[in-house]
Amino acid sequence: MKKRCIDILMIIVGAFLFALAINLFAIPNGFGEGGVTGVTIILYYLFQWSPGLVSLILNSILLIVGYKFLDKTTTIYTIIAVAFNSLFLHLTESWHIASDELMINAIFGGVFAGVGIGLIIRVGGTTAGSTILARMMHKFFDWNISYALLFFDLIVAFSSYFIIGPQSLMFTIVMLYIGTKVMDFIIEGISSKKAVTIVSKEQDKIAEQVNVLMNRGVTVIYGHGHYTKDPKEILYIVISKQEVSSIKKIVRGIDKEAFITIHDVRDVFGEGFVDISK
Repeated sequence: MKKRCIDILMIIVGAFLFALAINLFAIPNGFGEGGVTGVTIILYYLFQWSPGLVSLILNSILLIVGYKFLDKTTTIYTIIAVAFNSLFLHLTESWHIASDELMINAIFGGVFAGVGIGLIIRVGGTTAGSTILARMMHKFFDWNISYALLFFDLIVAFSSYFIIGPQSLMFTIVMLYIGTKVMDFIIEGISSKKAVTIVSKEQDKIAEQVNVLMNRGVTVIYGHGHYTKDPKEILYIVISKQEVSSIKKIVRGIDKEAFITIHDVRDVFGEGFVDISK
């Protein structure tokens, strides 16, 4: 129950920040946006229709069509996000900020939008619209949510070219890109992981030291050298970014001729990391 309340609070905060991105930075500077919000902005520029009301109507339609691709919790969170986003778009419609620097506004618009949508997605919700499409791509094709969202957003943004003009479109793209990077940071967090592969003649000693000093599990993969055909035991270890120097120190102290490869890992589930059921 406590987690559910915190999640809803994050959704409300995210919806508020996203509304500020639109009403403080996008609309006053003639920028566009992606997804349903981009469509509402275009309609606002053309007919002065309320972004909050239009957003509620369009997102509700898309939610009805796409709810079957979301689980029960995500659907509930999305309804909350859509409702509060539309409410905040309406309440902050007359808010302004004293800044005529287009690049600064594009940067902050991207930051506010990225943090806002990132908070909503991080707790399991969506803002409907293109976010539903992005989650579908993630579910069925394992697309990164942030970049799938950018893909769909750019389609709408480019369609606004004839309304906002080339300069505003370029600033819109900058805003969307910054928003995507910020959103990716919010969703993925700062706890990036590294996968380490070690080939050494002293693999047993290295594995033991990793177990004892770092309290990390070690997987042994059996292989052989292509040229010599000598059998080899390859160590595979997943660690945090902060532990890279520690494992290098262990290997260097045992076998200076060891072969090590280290690469980024986006998601790690299982014992010692994130519960796969979450």
